[in-house]
Amino acid sequence: MNGATMIDTLVVGAGISGITAARLLHDAGQRVVVLEARNRIGGRMWTDREAGFPVDRGASWIHGLTGNPLTALVESLGIRTLEFTVGAYQAGGRPIANFDANHEALDEQRTQAWLADADAADRLLGEKIASSLPGTTYAQAIENTVAAFDAEADRKTQVREFLHHRTEEQCGAESSNVDAHGLDEDIVEGDEVVFPDGYDTLPRLLAEGLDIRLSQVVTAVERTATGARVTTESGVFEAAHVVVTVPLGVLHAGDIVFDPPLPAEVADAIGRIGMGVFNKIFLRFPKKFWGEGFYAIRQLGAASTPWHSWYDVSAISGEPMLLTFAGGAWGRQIEGMEDEAIVDSVLTSLRRAYGEAVPTPVDRWITRWGAEEFSRGSYSYIATGASHDDHDTIATPIGDVLQLAGEATWSHDPATVHGALLSGHRAAERILRTQLPLSSLATSLAVSTAEA
Repeated sequence: MNGATMIDTLVVGAGISGITAARLLHDAGQRVVVLEARNRIGGRMWTDREAGFPVDRGASWIHGLTGNPLTALVESLGIRTLEFTVGAYQAGGRPIANFDANHEALDEQRTQAWLADADAADRLLGEKIASSLPGTTYAQAIENTVAAFDAEADRKTQVREFLHHRTEEQCGAESSNVDAHGLDEDIVEGDEVVFPDGYDTLPRLLAEGLDIRLSQVVTAVERTATGARVTTESGVFEAAHVVVTVPLGVLHAGDIVFDPPLPAEVADAIGRIGMGVFNKIFLRFPKKFWGEGFYAIRQLGAASTPWHSWYDVSAISGEPMLLTFAGGAWGRQIEGMEDEAIVDSVLTSLRRAYGEAVPTPVDRWITRWGAEEFSRGSYSYIATGASHDDHDTIATPIGDVLQLAGEATWSHDPATVHGALLSGHRAAERILRTQLPLSSLATSLAVSTAEA
């Protein structure tokens, strides 16, 4: 853009963090350009509508409505939601059809006994984590919990497997790679909701009127005497400020060269934080075989590997559909498998519980976030030896010119949409050197709509 009007701020990445920062800066009067490598906006918020109904391949939930900045924002923008409170991996919360190690359905009495065990184990796990030494893994904390859990062997196995699967779903990582304190902040307050019209409705609304350049793969960010120079595969842009919101996996891979290099404390924090892989498998069936009244199906015990949880998302699509997940090592492994092999593996597990009542799916959607070049993973987690402070360290402003944003830079709620949104809000406030109410995101859109 040599000779062109100077850009106040360049935002790299059109996910929710980048769009939030750009929206606030644009509405404050700045000239803002957003550079997005993909041919779409939304980043890891990706709604597939090719089947005639929305399938959220990326983010799906607002995790906890209470005290969540997304709650008021989504409501003020008139975005429809649907209550679905088993988004966080938990034993109960809403009706779940549980199956034991012999693939037999738990009746009400056995269900209540299992929930009591899970609750007792959670309390004991909290105690073991609180007393753990630095460098302790979540897996070690689990084993210490199981050893102290006063129950017969099959109940211990159920508890052990359930707790190990938690990091797969919450972190996209094996419990042996997650720090014992890696889920300290994993507290969901209030109900959870999903989006019957697709989660990407939010970034698409926030992006209205912004200057977003798609298919712009950024390769280098150079700090200069007047600001920064950003190089893409198709051109060069200059700006006074740059906000880089690419996923942590892209930073790990070194796909963007920083000149001068990032400060050691920032680079070290990036290296300590892990990037998990958490893939989704949606299966659409010709009819429901799992009955009504359950939010989810869960396989307990040793038989819960590799597939353990299926969520009934029929109310979102209007079609008989189940959603299951593959996280951690299994999530990475399926990325090298053919779709048919993945589907067959899922069906094998389901048929152990439901028998031949399980029909062949009529459609499927399978993600491979670890192999996706502009994400290289699903979301961040606290790897062994890292801490929640490392998230905030990554966001340290660099030379009053450059800062990093995104879910991996927000310590209280990393790996969430609202964490990413808040990081974009923080970046905008730092550039403008003033506080900005988050409510202004919706206010500005309402004004522009009314004027139109």
